[in-house]
Amino acid sequence: MNLPNLQNNNIEFFLNKADIVRETADQIMKDFGMFGIEITFSGNIENAYHELHEQLISQISVYLDRDYSRLMAVLYQVDITEREIAKAHQELPHYNDLEVLAHQVIFRDLKKVMFRRYYKTTSE
Repeated sequence: MNLPNLQNNNIEFFLNKADIVRETADQIMKDFGMFGIEITFSGNIENAYHELHEQLISQISVYLDRDYSRLMAVLYQVDITEREIAKAHQELPHYNDLEVLAHQVIFRDLKKVMFRRYYKTTSE
């Protein structure tokens, strides 16, 4: 297994396998759940990106207005850097700020899943 070449513009390619989608949704729910923010996943693989993206936009919007420090703690937990956000803005010009942040959460947690799988298979 090669190290995945995950980019902002090819995320859909990696979200085409049920197990990867479920693991990514689980990681997002875990990261946000640590801070008392509920994210759910219906299990609908075909609509997973849209479903998670919409929920994340909604939650990020709420916490941006009501509890900025909690939002920053979640983004720190997910491990999203300002540089990655700026890069995503350039690569996804049709997304607004909230959409970019939500995308980056999915992107980063998918990346965690892919790297975990890669290192698991190379160590076996």
